[in-house]
Amino acid sequence: MENYTGKRLDGRYEIQEVIGVGGMAVVYKAYDNIDDRIVAVKILKDEFLANEEFRRRFKNESKAISLLSHPNIVKVYNVNYGDRLQYIVMEYVEGITLKEYIEQQGHLGIKETIHFTTQILRALQHAHDKGIIHRDIKPQNILLLSNGNIKVTDFGIARFSYSDTKTMTDSAIGSVHYISPEQAKGDSIDERTDVYSVGVVMYEMLTGKLPFVSDNSVSVALMQLQSDARSIREINPNIPIGLEQIVKRSMSKDTKSRYQTASEMLLDIEEFKRNPNIQFQHNYFIDTEPTKFAQKSNERAAAPVRMPPEQQVPIVLPGDGDDDDDDGAPRGRAGFIVVGILIGLIVVGLGVFAALYFFTDTFNPQYETVPNFIGMNYEQEIKDKFPALSIEVILEANDLYEDGIVFNQDPAAGRNFVSANKDVKIYVVDNDKPITVPDVTGMNWEKAKIKLEDLGFTTNLLPIPSAVVDYGNVIKTAPAADTEASLDQIITIYYASDDELIEVPNIIGDQVTFATEKLESMQLAIVTDYEQVNSDKPKGTIISQNPEEGDKVMPGTRVQIVVSNGVPSQMTATVTIRLPNEGNAQSFNVYVNNESKITNSILMDGTDYSFTIEGSDSNVPVKVLINGSLYYSCNVDFTKNPAVISNSVYALTGNSSPVASQTLPSVIGLSEEAARMQLASAGFKNVKVTYAETLDVDKNGKVTAQNPASPSGITSLTGGDKIPVDTEITLTVGQFPGV
Repeated sequence: MENYTGKRLDGRYEIQEVIGVGGMAVVYKAYDNIDDRIVAVKILKDEFLANEEFRRRFKNESKAISLLSHPNIVKVYNVNYGDRLQYIVMEYVEGITLKEYIEQQGHLGIKETIHFTTQILRALQHAHDKGIIHRDIKPQNILLLSNGNIKVTDFGIARFSYSDTKTMTDSAIGSVHYISPEQAKGDSIDERTDVYSVGVVMYEMLTGKLPFVSDNSVSVALMQLQSDARSIREINPNIPIGLEQIVKRSMSKDTKSRYQTASEMLLDIEEFKRNPNIQFQHNYFIDTEPTKFAQKSNERAAAPVRMPPEQQVPIVLPGDGDDDDDDGAPRGRAGFIVVGILIGLIVVGLGVFAALYFFTDTFNPQYETVPNFIGMNYEQEIKDKFPALSIEVILEANDLYEDGIVFNQDPAAGRNFVSANKDVKIYVVDNDKPITVPDVTGMNWEKAKIKLEDLGFTTNLLPIPSAVVDYGNVIKTAPAADTEASLDQIITIYYASDDELIEVPNIIGDQVTFATEKLESMQLAIVTDYEQVNSDKPKGTIISQNPEEGDKVMPGTRVQIVVSNGVPSQMTATVTIRLPNEGNAQSFNVYVNNESKITNSILMDGTDYSFTIEGSDSNVPVKVLINGSLYYSCNVDFTKNPAVISNSVYALTGNSSPVASQTLPSVIGLSEEAARMQLASAGFKNVKVTYAETLDVDKNGKVTAQNPASPSGITSLTGGDKIPVDTEITLTVGQFPGV
């Protein structure tokens, strides 16, 4: 089979891609460069060009559908009957097949089934009026457009009913699951064959199942001939009886019992739409003996009624024989006379009663039987025309009927009123009457659309970007859920889409400045108040992010980050204390955060003694015990580099003595590094640096101010006075803007 993709037919049709392959032909998507439109080109396979029968059938298809012009049938634009290439140029339809849609949904609702079936039947009726039988109606040959309309396609085995109504003798044409019994047998076919296939399609739409299924085609064909399909109400009890009757009649194996035309089936569907509770009388009784009517008494005397001899009562006149009894009671023939008279009177009385009952209102109050109002127009046919009834009108929305039509009643038609009560409720269509919009939030948009349209609403779909709701799920509706709306309003379904979302890149390991530029180029940003934590990563390195890499977010989203402050997670601190001058060795214990870290025996000689501890948190309590008694305590901030020691207190004095004190040198004018070195050489290692913007070149990177902030209350000291060496020294360093 030659592939025509990339080729141009007749210098006009530029073949783009294969969109379908059938038994006889391949269908391509193509561009018509003359009419500037996308078309579908159906090309007969090369292996069939030499087969006269296949060429005839292919030509027959183009001949058939070229006669058709209907909104529910795929249009034909051009045909070519060349010896080396035969093709049909048709309308290109964007959509999926009805088969695919049924498989997606599982089964369809009543409203959708009726909607699609009506369009199929109208298309077929148009074809039948042209004398064309499709012969291969199945969901695979019905294209579903995005607006809910359908188009019937693939008239590849269509025949003209007036010229050829037989199937091929060697095989039954048509998909075996949908062919009619007469088609399976190879008998003559007409439009009723297509009606049968429509019934099978309806069956599948309503139940999601095929009526006949087997392992091989022959078995299915035999079932089409011999077996009855399972009741659709047995599969889905919610399907109305009337709709089941329509399917059953269309699938009747006897063509005489089937709908004779597509139009006839459409009429029953329209009746069902007007009254979903309808039950059709499809079992018609044919009376071979016409009804005979008796003439009225004033036209002709009634013929005498003769009874069989054994049932005749002999009439005996008095004196003809027997005597009376002693008690005077009639006897013999006289008794029979009296009985005959009484019987006659009873018969006459019953006749009079029957006449009064059936032909007058003497014993039968007016409207004793409930009339049938369903399908009637209330204003034109009911209002003020039934004065003997008390009619209550209930207005409800119902898109199966036109406004003003009665679609239900209580009591039902044909029943008798209870006693003298003649109250009737009738339900009249008022599609302007608001109904409550159901809550479809969180549902898939396709199911939400069906639910709303089943209520009669028209829907409009609108995708909106969302990084929170799953793709395709409903975010909201307008009008909103649980509010009232009329059926003429369009319900807009807003569903989640990720088409406009931005995928977050990986910024872990990047410096904050670089990551900021990267995100801004993608319409994203970094939060300004990000967290800094201890880490062995270089200072300013991003160590975590939220949202994570690959997450889809809205444009403008700010990414949360955690940044390394350059301080390892486990910092060390060296604590120096003045030992008591006892002249002997005593036990020495250090507790960090109430956990024993150092146990030793030290000579208490009044000198300074240093020990090193580790930690990662701020404000960690440290205690020194000598001979089991608290001697010294402080707090250490391990999050700083170097760690900062504060709140140094000796238990005996209640203050920071006997910590060594030194004269605080002035470091103003020195660079930050030089200032730290000079302070450290004087014993001051607890240094904090802050930065202040300056435009003065001489002050850039230089210490412009210092403050010890001593626990003893000293607030400003620049030399000459001694202060404890563990005092926190604050230095202010000048810095150019933007550095």
